[in-house]
Parts: sequence; C-alpha cells; structure tokens
Amino acid sequence: QVQLIESGGGLVQAGGSLRLSCKVTFRTFTSFTMAWFRQAPGREREFVAGTRRSDSNQYYSDAVKGRFTISRDNTKSTVNLQMNSLKPEDTAVYFCAAKAADHVNDYWAKRAYDYWGQGTQVTVAS
Repeated sequence: QVQLIESGGGLVQAGGSLRLSCKVTFRTFTSFTMAWFRQAPGREREFVAGTRRSDSNQYYSDAVKGRFTISRDNTKSTVNLQMNSLKPEDTAVYFCAAKAADHVNDYWAKRAYDYWGQGTQVTVAS
C-alpha cells in the first residue's frame, strides 16, 4: 500500500520561506511521478509543481514559477517543495500526490494521480 506523509507546513511572514517534504512509503519510488497541489478555502485544488520520472523535468504553475522548487531524493523516497518569497495568496493546504508511472501526460490534473497525502497547512501572514 502506498502512503504519502507530508511535513513542513506552518506560519510564515510574507517574503519568508518554507520547505515541505513528502515521504512515500513504497519500494519503487523511483518510478513514480510526483506533484504538489494546494487548496485554499472556497477554491478548487490546483496544481503547484510536478516532476516526472520519464524526463526528470520539473513543471510549475505560473503562480509559483521562479519562487518554488520541486526536488526529489530517491535515496530517501522523498519529494520536497522549497517555497521562497512567499505571498499571502500562497496560503492553502498543500497536498502531495503520486502516480505509479514514469510518464504522466496530464501531470497538472488532479485526475492523473492515484495517491494523496493528508495535506499540510501553509499560512503566509501579510
């Protein structure tokens, strides 16, 4: 059974940084496509960043490009999200998502992912 365990959320002032981590409990983590989504109150869950095993590229939403960095540590079965220059509009619950596939065409879509973490709250104070 695949489990995603997130950590690293919290409260930070605007302009500050946070680092989220997602531990995947499955032996073949290296073949997973991973992503981070977020959901603010009253809004749909939206794509933030993703990384595909097939091309090792990173993908970002326009809202976070240049400020957030997704990375994976295959030795620790972990995917991280480094968030810099945080803004109040980044406030949301952040979710880690996983698909047991090297390549996912629609990596930005919630429907593409089979496994989800429980979410971690990120609050950015102005």
